[in-house]
Amino acid sequence: MKKILHVDCSPRSASHSRRLSAAIVARMRAKHPNAIVVRRDLGMEPLPHAEPGYATALSSPGAMAAGLANGAMRLSEQLIQEVEAADILVIGTPMNNFTVPSVLKAWIDQILRIGRTFSSSRTGKAGLLRDRPVFIGIASGGVFTGEGANQPDFLTPYLRAALGCIGLTSLHFLPLQATAFLDDERLAAARETLLAAI
Repeated sequence: MKKILHVDCSPRSASHSRRLSAAIVARMRAKHPNAIVVRRDLGMEPLPHAEPGYATALSSPGAMAAGLANGAMRLSEQLIQEVEAADILVIGTPMNNFTVPSVLKAWIDQILRIGRTFSSSRTGKAGLLRDRPVFIGIASGGVFTGEGANQPDFLTPYLRAALGCIGLTSLHFLPLQATAFLDDERLAAARETLLAAI
């Protein structure tokens, strides 16, 4: 039985990214009718940013062992286990000022953990997690990719680097662009075009 982890980073007001990620999940459920969906709603229930105890725990192997024992890494471990248990990840996010919203960055900061989800050596970082499909629905008021792009994109390269660092390289970006300029009918058509590709 497939498990789908749905990480939604959209505030309630960002209905475009919420609708897009919900539609991606629905498409995955149509392909896998018995799938179990685990939802992590970062827009409605934001994670705390990394606290001092967590940062201290990452400073050395001894501190990490103590951090595991004293609970400083409890949230990180829970979030990593959610990712590990999933066969498919769906991330829904708006583009905020050319990049990811802080709630998504807080989630990433907890799942990128040296010795647990990636190893590091003189030659660089290597992911320790099994790769799986990751569908990333992005809603942007402007146009950041393709013909007519008129703003920088730091979101997709950042997610490629961050998720790739832990071993997730099968990333599928579904950008719903120009939401500030399209009416509901054209947005629905653009959403359907994106969904048809998966």
